[in-house]
Amino acid sequence: MISVVLLGAGNVATHLYKAFSKAEGISVTQWYNRTLASISSYTNEVDTTDSLSELKEADIYILAVSDDSISQLSKDLPFKNRLVAHTSGSVSMHDLDKKNQIAVFYPLQTFSKDTDVNFSEVPICIEAHQKENFKVLKNIAKAVGCKSHKIYTDQRQELHLAAVFVNNFTNQLYRIGHEICETKNIEFDILRPLIQETAKKIKDISPYMAQTGPAKRNDKKTIKRHLKLIENEEHKAIYKLLTTSIKKTHGQR
Repeated sequence: MISVVLLGAGNVATHLYKAFSKAEGISVTQWYNRTLASISSYTNEVDTTDSLSELKEADIYILAVSDDSISQLSKDLPFKNRLVAHTSGSVSMHDLDKKNQIAVFYPLQTFSKDTDVNFSEVPICIEAHQKENFKVLKNIAKAVGCKSHKIYTDQRQELHLAAVFVNNFTNQLYRIGHEICETKNIEFDILRPLIQETAKKIKDISPYMAQTGPAKRNDKKTIKRHLKLIENEEHKAIYKLLTTSIKKTHGQR
């Protein structure tokens, strides 16, 4: 049984707690957050605390907090030579205070508190110096049904950058599409099958091969027509930027 102390109460921490609490072979010994109110609904399930001095001994301490908080929180931990891992995609493992054994347990997925996540489909990127610590992290990933990947800081940071493009930026484009529909009183649901098919296609072919649309075809009349329709200047700039990028990728001028 691997004992875990979870630190943080955001989206990642909440989903990790739910996954850990259901997993055989993992025991959540304690859940820390500087504001107890954020985890008050779980007080009947797990020991909670807002005091670092009250942290219990465990096999691993997982810091699921904001990127900007990781370094200071690791310095504030009142113990030494224990295994401490953060869950960030972009923060170096070496931002953790080296008074403890340091590692990374990065679940590469988008997390929203009110949306269930199937952890069997979540890749876990693991980084650790010691073999025994890597094994602990791998066993945690296995216990929650995840496939784990050994990865180095520079690879993980590039992967996180790629994730921002395929998730955060894509979602912003969904939002713009939603706004365009709303302004013309069109149901956004009409676009959902297209969104799903676009994601489905790249299971079998590369994004390069999956590309379609007026920019790839260099359909100048359609592009000009679209630009006339766009009223929001920021949206127009995004349309032009992405159109240019697609045209360059596919050899159009």
